[in-house]
Amino acid sequence: MDGTLLDSTASTERVWGNWARRHGLDVEAFLPTMHGKRGVDTIRALDLPGVDPIAEALEIEKGEIADVAGVVAISGAVAFLSTLPADRWAIVTSAPIALAHRRLAAAGIPIPKVIVTADDVRNGKPSPEGYLLAAARLGVEAGQCLVFEDVEAGVRAGESAGASVVVVRATHAHGPTTQHVSIESYDDLRVSSDIDGMLSLRHIAAA
Repeated sequence: MDGTLLDSTASTERVWGNWARRHGLDVEAFLPTMHGKRGVDTIRALDLPGVDPIAEALEIEKGEIADVAGVVAISGAVAFLSTLPADRWAIVTSAPIALAHRRLAAAGIPIPKVIVTADDVRNGKPSPEGYLLAAARLGVEAGQCLVFEDVEAGVRAGESAGASVVVVRATHAHGPTTQHVSIESYDDLRVSSDIDGMLSLRHIAAA
């Protein structure tokens, strides 16, 4: 969702930046490390003395729900999603459900029939748990899925699930270094279906 369908970078970094300053962290060094992961996992990994990761993550979530200024859809994302059958795509996000719904609404992106959030999994990205759960809810094997990701934790999650991966480079100047196909937007993507119902993706600018 964040960084793959919508750009919430400004909102995210405002809220997390303020939190990091209150805890004496180097904000510039910290911010690139927290994208694509559950908030509770990010805080827990810091191992800050006297800090309750669950309580802090809930406070950050409230701040992010309140601040959706500048949250917008990535170019072409809404039109691209409209070409997909409703039962053939899902969102797997590290955001909690309330924040996911808030940001999708702010960006004008429809909520899919299948959405897996931070509330649905025991282990967040880079664990493949979210992608495996989404595939199961879609009724397919993860190896039949194509995952769109923007940061290393998400790419690793998709790879570990056995899915193919496309890297979206619309929001991060320095995205993950991978051998996967990458896109800057959804403007030049086209979806087609064969007689068996299998979907194919084509990048018309590369044709």
